[in-house]
Amino acid sequence: MKIALVSCTKLKADHPCKAREMYQESTLFKKALKYIEQKDYEGCYILSAKYGFLQLNQVIEPYDLTLNKMTVAERKNWADLVTQQLENLQLQITQVDFYAGAKYREFIIPKLLEKGINFTVPLEGKGIGEQLKFYNLNTK
Repeated sequence: MKIALVSCTKLKADHPCKAREMYQESTLFKKALKYIEQKDYEGCYILSAKYGFLQLNQVIEPYDLTLNKMTVAERKNWADLVTQQLENLQLQITQVDFYAGAKYREFIIPKLLEKGINFTVPLEGKGIGEQLKFYNLNTK
């Protein structure tokens, strides 16, 4: 099973809603999700600084938290949480594509490799402007 993981964003709705709706204020998130949904992924999930691993239709409360302000220890604990949440779904994941920044994937990737799960970072090295351009050119 091939899945995509996209990171949460600073811009959020101001009321409880489905995770896919929470981050719609962000142009980058909107374009990333549209792109991912046009590809051959068997699942798309959100990496949330507060909630960990989110299913798109999971209802959540707004929050103000980012991995960018967490210590290394806190990010490692967060990666443990995400990994456990992934395991709890009992999916037969063979490939994970990250549409998320380095801090969102740094401690998850080693855990995937330990389990024999492949990964890619399709937009690695691209700034936000380059990512937006990529999505504009590659979505219908």
